[in-house]
Amino acid sequence: MIGGEGPANPIWLVEGAWISYAKRVNAYLLSLEHRFYGKSHPTEDASVGNLIYLSSEQALADLATFTMGMQETLGLKENKWIAFGGSYPGSLAAWYRMKYPHLVHGAVATSAPIVAQINFKEYLEVVRDSLATKGEKCNSEIREANRQLHLLLQHQVGWRIITKHFRLCTPLDGKNKLDVANLFSVLAGNVEEVVQYNKDNREFEGVKGTNVTIETICGIMMNQSQGSPVTSYATINSMILDIQGEKCLDHTYNSMINELQDTSWENNTDVGGRSWIYQTCTEFGFYQSSDSENQPFGDEFPLEFFIHQCQDIFGPRFSLSLLESGVKRTNTLYGGRNLKVTRVVFPNGSIDPWHALGITDDLSAEAKAIFINGTAHCAIMYPASTSDPPQLTQAREQVFHLINHWLQD
Repeated sequence: MIGGEGPANPIWLVEGAWISYAKRVNAYLLSLEHRFYGKSHPTEDASVGNLIYLSSEQALADLATFTMGMQETLGLKENKWIAFGGSYPGSLAAWYRMKYPHLVHGAVATSAPIVAQINFKEYLEVVRDSLATKGEKCNSEIREANRQLHLLLQHQVGWRIITKHFRLCTPLDGKNKLDVANLFSVLAGNVEEVVQYNKDNREFEGVKGTNVTIETICGIMMNQSQGSPVTSYATINSMILDIQGEKCLDHTYNSMINELQDTSWENNTDVGGRSWIYQTCTEFGFYQSSDSENQPFGDEFPLEFFIHQCQDIFGPRFSLSLLESGVKRTNTLYGGRNLKVTRVVFPNGSIDPWHALGITDDLSAEAKAIFINGTAHCAIMYPASTSDPPQLTQAREQVFHLINHWLQD
């Protein structure tokens, strides 16, 4: 099990779909945390000078070193290794099989964004499509809420209304474009998070709010008793704040940047924190911008907003041109959707926005895609539930049969 952009959770060594696979083929289970995340600190801090050692290439080399070390230590030189990963680690699983085929026999690359892309504007388009499964009115109400927010921004009375209803920690300055962009991005993020992980059975990891689903969001937005659409949008924000145990929403851009500028390990424990932002600024992009017109979240957080963050966090040289070079290099290293692999399977869910950068059709007879209608990010990896749709249960069995087949090769 390959670690990703956060601490490695040891509960995955006792729960998850791969546990049932392991029992059926009598397998060992090993898990490796990704360098610069969790407790894996190869340098004294996360300063820019040290972060040059943080990359997908280094992570793959770590996997190779780890595999060889465990082969020696545990006497597993003759055993066949299967790599598992979800999301970014899913990409690593596929790339590990491609770059080190002598060490890893097969790979399950779940919800893996195989293509590096700076402006990932398709993300919000898939969010729109996923919300539309509960009725197009859900999207139209969110669109109207964002339009009303724009109107409120035109005068100071509106600023005060937004501050109150969206429980901002400090008064909104509607003339501060970066604060406004950050606010719109965070509010869209409330919905994005729910859609991405819709019904994903993540409770066992200790995740809060897993009972909040697309139905919850659309139910609030389409409930006319809530008042105006912007009031309903504020209700969603309050619900998320309460789930997270937060009294108020810190919407200010400077507060976010100051937190991400901190290079100490003590303050770099969050999933998707400084270390992950560095990887997006240097090799992946993946920016979920508002640049597409085919989404309901307004246009306040364009690509430039995210490039601005790269430069403010890490320095002026972390420009768009630097990232363009980095993304081109990433896709050259691994091949994008043209990667050449065998004994790899790519499960993706239709609800999950990340499938837009993944493999959803078979690459070959030896590189299969499993596209699961109605499921979200990494759903196939989580423990089975009686409420799982039949297509998800079937997909888990498909993965097992592929693994079993690979082990005969």
